[in-house]
Amino acid sequence: MENAHIDFELLALVVIVCTIVYSMLSKAISKTILTLPLLFVALGLLCAPVTPALGSPEELRGTARLVAEITLVLVLFTDASSVRFAQLRNTYTIPLRMLVIGMPLTIVLGTVAVLFINPETGLALALLTAALLTPTDAALGQTVVTSPDVPRHLSQSINVESGLNDGLALPFVLFGAILASQSAAGTDGLALMALTQVILGPIVGIAVGWSAARALDYVQQRDWIVDSAQGVVFLGTAFVSYLASELVGGNGFIAAFVAGAVFGNVYRHDIHFITEFMEGAGQLLTMAAFLIFGALMLPDGLAHMNWPTVAVALSFLTFVRMLPIFLSLAGTGLAVRAKLFLGWFGTRGLASILFTLIMMEEFDLPHAEELLACVSLTVGVSVLLHGVSATPLARYIGSFKSSTQAEGSAGAPVSKT
Repeated sequence: MENAHIDFELLALVVIVCTIVYSMLSKAISKTILTLPLLFVALGLLCAPVTPALGSPEELRGTARLVAEITLVLVLFTDASSVRFAQLRNTYTIPLRMLVIGMPLTIVLGTVAVLFINPETGLALALLTAALLTPTDAALGQTVVTSPDVPRHLSQSINVESGLNDGLALPFVLFGAILASQSAAGTDGLALMALTQVILGPIVGIAVGWSAARALDYVQQRDWIVDSAQGVVFLGTAFVSYLASELVGGNGFIAAFVAGAVFGNVYRHDIHFITEFMEGAGQLLTMAAFLIFGALMLPDGLAHMNWPTVAVALSFLTFVRMLPIFLSLAGTGLAVRAKLFLGWFGTRGLASILFTLIMMEEFDLPHAEELLACVSLTVGVSVLLHGVSATPLARYIGSFKSSTQAEGSAGAPVSKT
């Protein structure tokens, strides 16, 4: 126990010092190919040897799920709050095609790819794997979404897609888990549950987001609230939408995204407090989430790494993602480079890990540990490849900014503001 205590103190000290150093050098780091997820996943890997002393695998996995849930709720709410409906009306065609056409095609092609790479997987588990690896991660895509080099309609499309496809992928995830589960008992009502989650989630999100925005407007107009308390309202609204949706049977992540979108568009004052929070305390959560992933989840992925898992990871990050997105954008007027750019930045992250952990808890899945390892490896490779390519590719696509906007307007008018 004493040794474990020392290990924990040393681990905590190293993590805190690294967090301080990163914060001090954050502006300089942002100009390089290094990203926050990449650095803290690497730090997590370095800390991995001492993590067994901190608790049992079940306890550590529960901690990982909790941190991932909290981080994902805040990231979804924050990203959605920056989406402006007035601007989206001019660019809705791109993310709509990526979601309605590109995402189902990705799941189909992904299922075929998994079966081709490892025929012993079986159709049900192949479908579940594809559904788990289809959602993209807003947290991993922040470098591209916030880059001033990337044309607005492209960054907005990545942001909207990453926010919505988590919830849209959930029915496919549940359906795949039902089919793959070794225990058929109690699964009869799960299809209805999946439908209920997709319907009730947005309803709760709209109600909570609208109510919170109107209430905050009301008290701010009467000067009843101090500026520092606005961040508390933001936090409360994000988690109220998530928890209220879960209580009534809806999907909390869909609710959080919808609540953020409604809040950001209904609220009549400046929402700087959301950005300020995510640049401070919110960034600490993101650091913690990727550090925990690197320390607890990625080592399992590396331990189970073989040629089929590597092939699955690389295929989902390349042609399984890029081909469907490219096809879905036919007729939009986008240049080939813009379509490839949108296809490439389908970063995998917290959503895939979180959904996998949840399905493992709720279903008796065959080869569950191998499935988690495969998903973890895919996310780890995504952190590396998308992290090192984000800055140079953002600058590259930015060099065509004027022509890209003009080309985008051919299929769907783009806002130049």
